[in-house]
Amino acid sequence: MSSTPAQSAVEAFDAVDLIKAKRDGRSLSTPEIDWLISRYANGYVGDEQMAAMAMAIFLNGMERTEIRDMTLAMIASGERMNFDGLGKVTVDKHSTGGVGDKITLPLMPLVASFGVAVPQLSGRGLGHTGGTLDKLEAIPGWRAELSNEEMFTLLQEIGGVICAAGAGLAPADKKLYALRDITGTVECIPLIASSIMSKKIAEGTDSLVLDVKFGSGSFMGDIERSRALAETMVALGEDAGVRTSALLTNMNVPLGLAIGNANEVRESVEVLAGGGPADVVELTVELAREMLRLAGKPDADVEGALKNGAAMDVWRRWVSAQDGDPDGALPVAREMHEVRADRDGVLVRQEALPFGIAAWRLGAGRARKQDPVIHAAGIDLVAKPGDTVKKGDVLFTLSAEDAARFPRALDALEGAYEIGDAGSEILTGGPLIAGRVGAE
Repeated sequence: MSSTPAQSAVEAFDAVDLIKAKRDGRSLSTPEIDWLISRYANGYVGDEQMAAMAMAIFLNGMERTEIRDMTLAMIASGERMNFDGLGKVTVDKHSTGGVGDKITLPLMPLVASFGVAVPQLSGRGLGHTGGTLDKLEAIPGWRAELSNEEMFTLLQEIGGVICAAGAGLAPADKKLYALRDITGTVECIPLIASSIMSKKIAEGTDSLVLDVKFGSGSFMGDIERSRALAETMVALGEDAGVRTSALLTNMNVPLGLAIGNANEVRESVEVLAGGGPADVVELTVELAREMLRLAGKPDADVEGALKNGAAMDVWRRWVSAQDGDPDGALPVAREMHEVRADRDGVLVRQEALPFGIAAWRLGAGRARKQDPVIHAAGIDLVAKPGDTVKKGDVLFTLSAEDAARFPRALDALEGAYEIGDAGSEILTGGPLIAGRVGAE
């Protein structure tokens, strides 16, 4: 009778020894990391042990070679995709996550409208940040799970796809990704870099643009930590033969006016229709330009494709191809609560992180990995920093299925925004796009 992992008499390493080693600050060798990740993928190493290891990595970090080894081990835990037979250049984008970050939704059809293929494998919500798949599942009928064959067909026929990574693609990362969300180990450069890049390298894209956030609503906080993460991921991509660059983008203030799931889909459609908030349009356009530059189309008229309906046409065809109804009604919450200005003045501050936490408490995110999200829950901003307001004006509206969720959401927002006098400094933490790393 063949031996199962649980029945193996002799293992090369022991999980407890490796946890203690990392807890005490020792670097793990390539064979140790290979063993740990392969055994976690097949169930020999349990979630409780990997949770302890994730916390040890969070507290003590990893050297550059360890991050590379962990990335390669997670790739090796599953299959690798290959788009060589597609007949198109492939380019993808990944964001490290933020508050109101719905950019993938308008970006994929925009870039695909120029004849390049965009295989956008996306995830679900992590911590206070929203998940692309959670947002899109607000569309009636839309389906996140696709076979590799379906994905290939959509890339050939439509030019783009947004879907869940298949179970065979970096399965060790899929397990660890869900575990990090519920163990307080999200904000960690080695875990973020290896997670993102294992999926993206295994995905088989030719080029990759990373949107690496900094600021209060990001995982990294200050721009130097974000730059370090960007440099780590760009190096991992280049080492693997994927042309990779990163934009450093500001997440001190929520992106756009919608924070949630269904409401972010609505805002994305506004952008595809040639409208939408200026910051969402700016970031969508700049990321599209960078993706098309890496794909060999540096002169593409990106703004024109938003104005002339080309990107919207791709969106509608693509949503339908994944069984969604592009004209279907999006969920609307049963309960709403308006927050109004208590004085005349100018909105000078609006911190992203508390608004992300508030939306999470309203039901837009998960407290446990098995929890469903409430697609109608979220926050709609009316005013952004720099806007003049009068006493009694609505600043933002909270939406939830149960009014009992409002008090804790409002607690999260205590002190998160400020109205000042005319002429006061507007606190946004700098420009929306602060720099680029890699792919010169």
